Amino acid sequence: MLKPILFLSYAGCSTCKKALNWLNRRGLAVTVRPITSEPPTKVELAAWLPKSGKPVRKWLNTSGQSYRALDKTFVAKATETEWLDALTKDGKLVKRPVLVSGDTVLVGFDEDAYDAAFT
Repeated sequence: MLKPILFLSYAGCSTCKKALNWLNRRGLAVTVRPITSEPPTKVELAAWLPKSGKPVRKWLNTSGQSYRALDKTFVAKATETEWLDALTKDGKLVKRPVLVSGDTVLVGFDEDAYDAAFT
């Protein structure tokens, strides 16, 4: 039996739409959570980061306005704890979508990774 799927996304994000379409075409039930109004919490990130297999910097939406607006000194010197704090405060800093299902945590949309997780 499949674990429930939590899908953190931004409505205006074309990558999120592609990923959601991928899930819908396979008949997978998804709970969508708006990442801008409900960004990941510190507790969630503490659990999800190791499951994703990605370092915190790979969770950053480096092409977004929120990231580009950050002070360059902060970007260069921020610790993992500081990045985690920033991600909980601004959902637009988070690379999206974020998919969580049991021990599976996927950041961004990679069709191969989704295939591996759900087939």
